[in-house]
Amino acid sequence: QVQLVESGGGLVQAGGSLRLSCAASGRIFSIRIMGWYRQAPGKQRELVASITSSGSTNYADSVKGRFTIPRDNAKNTVYLQMNKLKPDDTDVYYCNCNVKTRWGGEWNNYWGQGTQVTVSS
Repeated sequence: QVQLVESGGGLVQAGGSLRLSCAASGRIFSIRIMGWYRQAPGKQRELVASITSSGSTNYADSVKGRFTIPRDNAKNTVYLQMNKLKPDDTDVYYCNCNVKTRWGGEWNNYWGQGTQVTVSS
């Protein structure tokens, strides 16, 4: 019903920047929260940043001051602008959206397929 397509991952040197994009499509009535998570092999998936439909943001302490999470409600798209990247930021990054597919329906979480970000030292 809802698909999330991510793009923008890749390899970058420490101190560099990358911008991830996540576009939601399908049967969408409303999107409440859009966010980015990351996960390293053998570790739990952790929140990187999130943004509500009204623009309130939340960031993990490890990325505050370096990452921002703009959102384009008209395009159902969320971005993750990553600056001053560090090797510790190397992970697979996943987009997550909290979506209602019809008026009066329930809110459900959807995940993207993940995109690899690798930061070399």
